[in-house]
Formats: sequence, structure tokens, C-alpha cells
Amino acid sequence: MSSEIHEGPLEPAAEPRASPKLSWREKRWERRRRRRRTEELLGWIFVPLIVLACYWLVVTILDGLGTSPSAIVAGIRQVLSGGGPVQP
Repeated sequence: MSSEIHEGPLEPAAEPRASPKLSWREKRWERRRRRRRTEELLGWIFVPLIVLACYWLVVTILDGLGTSPSAIVAGIRQVLSGGGPVQP
């Protein structure tokens, strides 16, 4: 049991290494990287929301005008097919 005890002078504690300071270019690179990551994340969140909002806006406007997106598509198909009746 006494063999585990270390008797004698203590070894000096290792000083924590100071991280090297970043240069202005490295700081700018880090800021750019963070900004790009944030913009990418916001893009993945906001773009689908904007697309859905635009769809709902179009549907709401068409409902207000008394028509629907399917009626518009059927009309376009009829015009492109030469004016005959639309085949489902």
C-alpha cells in the first residue's frame, strides 16, 4: 500500500498551451464559413415555406375568382390540344 505513495518533490504542472491567435484572414474565413452555414440552414427552412405560401396565395386568389388550379390546367390542355374536349 505504501508503494503507491510518491514521496519527493512534485513535478511542475504543465502550463496550458495558449491557442495561437488567428490572423485577420483566418478570422474572415471563419466568419464567412459561419455565414454560409447559417444562410444554407435558413434557405432549407424558408424556401419550402415561401413555396407553400405562394401556392396557398394562388389557390386563394383563384377561389376568389371562382375557379381552381385544376380548371386552369384543364383549360390549358384544351387550348394546347386544339380546342376539343379534355380527356381525363
